[in-house]
Amino acid sequence: MSSSDKKSFLLRVDPEIMGELQRWADDDLRSLNGQIEYLLRQALREAGRSPKPRPPNPDESPENDKG
Repeated sequence: MSSSDKKSFLLRVDPEIMGELQRWADDDLRSLNGQIEYLLRQALREAGRSPKPRPPNPDESPENDKG
């Protein structure tokens, strides 16, 4: 999924929580945004609410790569 396919929104977070999330992201070699998304996906899986996989986009298929 490209970043242009993602929604953005403002999230207000306690500075201590933000600091811990940043340290965790650094430990896992992820961006803060990537870490938050990872944790949200993990929580969704554990709750049985994972999003359904999207069908492949034919425009992104390696077969269409002319490079």
